[in-house]
Amino acid sequence: MSSPEQPRVPSTGAVLAREPGWWRSAVVYQIYPRSFADSNGDGIGDIPGITAKVDYLASLGVDVVWLSPVYASPQDDNGYDISDYEDIDPTFGSLADLDALIAALHARGMKLVMDLVVNHTSDEHAWFQESRDPASPKRDWYWWRAAREGSEPGAEWAEPTNWASFFSGSAWQLDERSGEYYLHLFSRKQPDLNWENPEVRQAVYAMMNRWVDRGVDGFRMDVINLISKQPGLADGEAAPGRRFAPAFERFANGPRLEEFLQEMNAAVGLDARHLLTVGEMPGSTIELARRVTDPANAELNMVFTFEHVGLDAQPGGTKWDLAPLHLPVLKQNLASWQEGLAGVGWNSLYWDNHDQPRAVSRFGDDSAEFRVVSAKTLATVQHLHQGTPYVYQGEELGMTNTQFVDISSYRDIESVNYHAEAMSLGLEAETVMRSLAARSRDNARTPVQWDDTSHAGFTQGIPWLPVNPNYVYVNAAAAVADEDSTFHHLRRLIALRHELPVVVEGRFALLLPDHEQLWAFTRTLGEQVLLVVANCSSLPATVPAGALPDVTGARLLLSTHPGAASAELAPWESRVHLVG
Repeated sequence: MSSPEQPRVPSTGAVLAREPGWWRSAVVYQIYPRSFADSNGDGIGDIPGITAKVDYLASLGVDVVWLSPVYASPQDDNGYDISDYEDIDPTFGSLADLDALIAALHARGMKLVMDLVVNHTSDEHAWFQESRDPASPKRDWYWWRAAREGSEPGAEWAEPTNWASFFSGSAWQLDERSGEYYLHLFSRKQPDLNWENPEVRQAVYAMMNRWVDRGVDGFRMDVINLISKQPGLADGEAAPGRRFAPAFERFANGPRLEEFLQEMNAAVGLDARHLLTVGEMPGSTIELARRVTDPANAELNMVFTFEHVGLDAQPGGTKWDLAPLHLPVLKQNLASWQEGLAGVGWNSLYWDNHDQPRAVSRFGDDSAEFRVVSAKTLATVQHLHQGTPYVYQGEELGMTNTQFVDISSYRDIESVNYHAEAMSLGLEAETVMRSLAARSRDNARTPVQWDDTSHAGFTQGIPWLPVNPNYVYVNAAAAVADEDSTFHHLRRLIALRHELPVVVEGRFALLLPDHEQLWAFTRTLGEQVLLVVANCSSLPATVPAGALPDVTGARLLLSTHPGAASAELAPWESRVHLVG
């Protein structure tokens, strides 16, 4: 394990020049390594597999690859439980393999962003193993607490607080060796670091500096707004009949969050070295995001917000409590973020990632008739808002949710734990499985579908997670060969961002906010107006007379239905016009 005192890794010459603000016009492609491409036949994706696909990424036109964790890990949460921040897990390859990937990307003008998971480590990290000794100097590197006053360790209700873990059950785990509990907001094998301790922060910054010196171009920061907890670690309010409370307000967006982010920025030179930084910040408000992304505050470039991916859940419920999604609510929510950050901060734009179900199944229509056009239209709407777009692997192919019908097929720890807890509470099995089918993170984690050969060309072995059976017609080889595919539509959208400043800098204005089918907006920069109109439904839609700017003489830049120009839009038809 590398220590904070080690000298920085000397530059290998792989560092790519970065201009100020380059990330504003960039498009990021997220890779979940375990499921991207397997080079050695063990059924698990790896870094050499990614390197072999770099030309594919270049042909799509993306500027940045964001790599989900490849660090040494026991893989309890598929790599988000890190046991060594400065080594590569043998499952994925070696440091030399990562250097080769960085070089291959940089040679093609693309950059690499690494996942930064520093709210917690693995319980097998050397730091945590040392901290288990109550006399260790690292005891305060984690959140250790005695049993609740008047309780014996291990007794029922003895946890220091009633906080619930995101992965079900208590957020506290008794360590028999030391007789105290440690905090884990996620798996019990993911103990939370104590960012109140300055030694923790300096160790993290030193590690980040060494990755930047190795050629990394930025960081996606996992649940970064959880690093500052509210003082006191007080109980939350549990729902009737529930032992544990979500208590999000007690451990998120604490009073020192922005102080820590500013300190990190200065210590690592995030702004000075023009690195891309995006913080995953569930529960962030527009006001907080505006402050965090205001360049004057020197914190982060952008944040991942979560409001729009919570609109199809029951109010006050969990992600598993499904509710219908109404288009006016979705588009007005995203418009509020556009307006709230305009002129000061910066938005991230995403539908999919490794924690979310597939967008075409969730927000679109994944039927054989409308899968392609709905995927194209969702991409059009996403990429033409103001902000930096994120494409998740397979999104460019219109990959869909899984088709698992039995809990034994699922691998995601969150899904497996939810199923066990829900069944123990007496929920109907059919309801539980319906929620898993719609929301499980495994939906995003099935292997990328490269072609129609065995296991979709992902591996020569047995894939760690079953391939979606629709790979025989939903795959990269077919999409690249078809000029009318989702792949080529997305490639054209990316090219528009690179070519037209109005796509990057244009002012956003939502039109027809209450329309149940149409999503329409403008982007304005000087005399140029970009008009986007999309029918986000599986039925035809008519544009109300006089509701949109006149497009007489305008250029039709992109359309899902070439040749269409009437006031009626076909199901999932989208058009992009440039006026001026």
